[in-house]
Amino acid sequence: MKLIGDDVPVAAARRIALGAQGFAGGRPVGRIDVRRMRSAIGDAGVLQVDAVNVLTRAHYLPLFSRLGNYSRDRLDQLSWGPKAELFEFFWAHKAALLPVEYFPLLKHRMQAARQQDWDTELAPEITAPWSVVVGMRRLRAERPGFVERVLATITEQGPLTAGQISPDDVRRKRSDPDPDPTTGSMWNWQDAKIAVEYLFCAGLVSIAGRRNFERLYDLTERVLPAAVLAAPEPDDPQRELVKIAARGIGIGTAADLCGARGHYKLPTATARRIVTELVETGELIPVKVEGIPKQSYRWHETVDRPVDARALLSPFDPLIWNRDRTHQYFDFFYRISIYTPAADRIHGYYVLPFLLGDNLVARIDLKADRSTSTLVVPTITPEPGAPDLAEPLLAELRLMAGWLGLTNLRITATSPLGRSLASAD
Repeated sequence: MKLIGDDVPVAAARRIALGAQGFAGGRPVGRIDVRRMRSAIGDAGVLQVDAVNVLTRAHYLPLFSRLGNYSRDRLDQLSWGPKAELFEFFWAHKAALLPVEYFPLLKHRMQAARQQDWDTELAPEITAPWSVVVGMRRLRAERPGFVERVLATITEQGPLTAGQISPDDVRRKRSDPDPDPTTGSMWNWQDAKIAVEYLFCAGLVSIAGRRNFERLYDLTERVLPAAVLAAPEPDDPQRELVKIAARGIGIGTAADLCGARGHYKLPTATARRIVTELVETGELIPVKVEGIPKQSYRWHETVDRPVDARALLSPFDPLIWNRDRTHQYFDFFYRISIYTPAADRIHGYYVLPFLLGDNLVARIDLKADRSTSTLVVPTITPEPGAPDLAEPLLAELRLMAGWLGLTNLRITATSPLGRSLASAD
């Protein structure tokens, strides 16, 4: 079937994408209550979890970008409290906080992990970290029954951190060689960590909370509400997940929806089938986006309307985590720099794009110096042709400092805009 559809200017596609992610209406005025937080979570769809804490944990930032000064403690309660409305799992290959109503849609992935023969080709439904894949192959051969003993320990004593789980008191020392160098020293986990992460991928344990951001594992039946666990799995859960992805991105190619770098990764044949079906039902509308040669699709509920946003965006924000799409829609080539050697960094270490109106107009390197209660701004790099940013950017930086509970703002950036902001502050 040959599809083309109406022409969509890239500026319109950009506004549609921003609207789908909750930026079109601007930030709400007044107190940010739980209702508004739920709405912003629904717009973002996914809150990616990352351990880097140079500024603040990554999952906190998308709600700040959409809401402003909200309570991070309240988000913690929604994520890990006794009445949690979110749960941790994998969205595509990314560890993320997801609405609990997504849980039945992911049961097939958990079941695939339980049934996986780790010595054969990995099932496409499995989103386990590579450390789990190679680790499970080794554990099944070298330590049969170890995973089951880890599960028994959690059943008896949970919730526990991975470091607290050692059913046979055998732990690798720092001086011991890595059992599998292919995973890299950062991800070459202790055997108990490998086992418990497998159990997490399989849905047998879940994340009951965080202790200094270290995961606490417990039986899933003790973490999630009974009603969530009992909810039936849809006949075609992958189709429902693609619909969630389509609502989240608003407009994009099939690869943007469910390709290797897309919003929700699927096998090519499955993705092709589902996209075709959603076109047939009218939920996806074929379009041709200016400057993008591949066929694009617009979610049928999206609207092109003016966007007057002002936000600093996490490197892991769902709006921009597909770097290729970000480049196409915003003419903004962006790569995170935290894994780049210092000598090769261009814009700084933890660089946040600055969204103003409907464009990404600058790159802001940020650091929270908690010892002096200061938000530090080492680098500010406006995009070529950017409008006057001084007033809106200074307001955004002050808002962020207050949200983080930091007393001071120190701008050390030496660019002309940096010096101007430093003198104004």
